[in-house]
Amino acid sequence: MIEVFGKTPEGDDVMRCQIRNGGAVASIITWGATLQDFRLDGLDRSLVLGGNDMAAYLGPMRYFGAIVGPVANRIAGGQMEVKGQHFDLDKNEAGRTTLHGGLAGFSDRNWSFDMTGPAECRLMLSHPDGLGGFPGNISVGVTYRLDKSGALDIEIIGMTDAPTYFSPAFHGYWNLSGKQDLSDHRLTVFAPTYLPVDDDQIPLGRPSPVDEGPFDYRMARPVGAVLDHNFCLPFVRGQMQEACKVEAAGLSLEVSTNQRGVQIYNGLHIQTGASRGHGGRAYGPCAGLAIEPQFWPDTPHQPGYPSSLISPGQVSKHRSRFEFATND
Repeated sequence: MIEVFGKTPEGDDVMRCQIRNGGAVASIITWGATLQDFRLDGLDRSLVLGGNDMAAYLGPMRYFGAIVGPVANRIAGGQMEVKGQHFDLDKNEAGRTTLHGGLAGFSDRNWSFDMTGPAECRLMLSHPDGLGGFPGNISVGVTYRLDKSGALDIEIIGMTDAPTYFSPAFHGYWNLSGKQDLSDHRLTVFAPTYLPVDDDQIPLGRPSPVDEGPFDYRMARPVGAVLDHNFCLPFVRGQMQEACKVEAAGLSLEVSTNQRGVQIYNGLHIQTGASRGHGGRAYGPCAGLAIEPQFWPDTPHQPGYPSSLISPGQVSKHRSRFEFATND
């Protein structure tokens, strides 16, 4: 089912598609290729935070459920070098860093449905050379698919005609219980190391062990008051790896990915004010947990990290899986 959801600031239609399978229903809008709603049979609430009109997505819910990029997370100083050439990017975070691709990133564009079916849909976007400062004409597609178990698969594919950094991510906020915050949620992260960051959320260098410190989530525990970090996952190229597990209200959500990391943010700064979300309520601090499977952040400035640079002829595939179960 496809319908008009709203209008872009330029007056173009933003469309919504609904897919179903395995007792799950997902609604996706073309603005930001956003997962706007996700529900399981027998529950009276959405498991993702989202808005019911475009005003919300043009305002305080800008990244809620969107595909962010071309580079998710932050690039230090809003600049980078590619093959010896300097590029100035949008400094859209406090005038110091580039966040989620800048002011005209994937989340602030109106994609188009390339394919829709009962249980899956695919959206496409062309990101022209120089937009936001990024080199290369980037062609990107994202497929949302529900399998017969109700699990949600998200696959992002990108190509370019010039060398460029490409590391997008799905930026959904999850709340399994429907309560106003995450105080009843427990989190497990299957990562032995994480990336410490400075005051601008820029990585300080090499990964640090989580061993029995504040970011040791190898055993399930409450989400906590301070959490906005990239966890470094065991990585085998071409294979899916467990990233994390969230539990609340008799439900569990297990996330796996083919990416090297997962950024987890406790939503401390969420404040939607007059913009109401699902159930007609505003969202406040820690209303949802952002789980963003992704490449490690700030790779243009981190020579010791794996690189997210892609070249013409290369197809970059980013896959994540969100699987639900009822806890006995």
